[in-house]
Amino acid sequence: MLTAVTDPGPGVPRVAAFFDLDKTIIAKSSTLAFSRPFFQEGLINRRAVLKSTYAQFMFLLSGADSDQMDRMRAHITALCEGWDVAQVTAIVEETLHDIVDPLVYAEATELIAEHRAQGDDVVVVSASGAEIVEPIARMLGATHSVGTRMVATEGRYTGEVDFYCYGENKARAAKELAAVRGYDLSRCHAYSDSITDFPLLEAVGHPTAVNPDRALRREAAVRGWPVLSFSNPVSLRARLPAPSGTQVAAAVGLSAVAAAGAAWYGLRRRQR
Repeated sequence: MLTAVTDPGPGVPRVAAFFDLDKTIIAKSSTLAFSRPFFQEGLINRRAVLKSTYAQFMFLLSGADSDQMDRMRAHITALCEGWDVAQVTAIVEETLHDIVDPLVYAEATELIAEHRAQGDDVVVVSASGAEIVEPIARMLGATHSVGTRMVATEGRYTGEVDFYCYGENKARAAKELAAVRGYDLSRCHAYSDSITDFPLLEAVGHPTAVNPDRALRREAAVRGWPVLSFSNPVSLRARLPAPSGTQVAAAVGLSAVAAAGAAWYGLRRRQR
């Protein structure tokens, strides 16, 4: 259990651990996992739910290669055109624990706790939308998060992508964050399951393949990278260490935001 956080001290370059999200921290695609509450709130139809279920099945069977990820991105961005940003945020906040909590790998939470105990920043970097990645990262106790950013005008998504956090862009995001936060990338860690994250893994001094797809497993063997197998999804509440006073204060703030979202959601249902 985490009991203390080591401070690297003044003048010492900080270290970060960059974590992919899907199949590295959680056992499903984080974006597709929210298809049911989006359907229940009328954002998508039953056909879209079935397509998402099939996509999830294929994702779990073989992982998603570059072409599949591009098709998934195009499908999701087309679906969300015209969605109300506040509504999406409220749905994610309200259903976050019920959907994500059972999917988190116990091994991932232990690894995150180890990095935090060493004084490392923990950064979740995912191709999923920032609206989903950010609250999951907060729930995990991560220091920062980077996700795909959609363009929104007058509170609604346009269907265009401002920043696609995928492939080379993940490495770019890590390098930009390192420049701002003073990370020494040669001392940093990165964890991912997919060969599409090879640029991110190659950008740090300590890359690790987690539940790797075939292509990443081959690269890891050639380069002598460690390979970890995570297979035990378990309740996040039971795994994360007791929070500090600062984390409790942050959680209170998050609860207030969630409560406001729930109140908005309840009012909207009554108006229907």
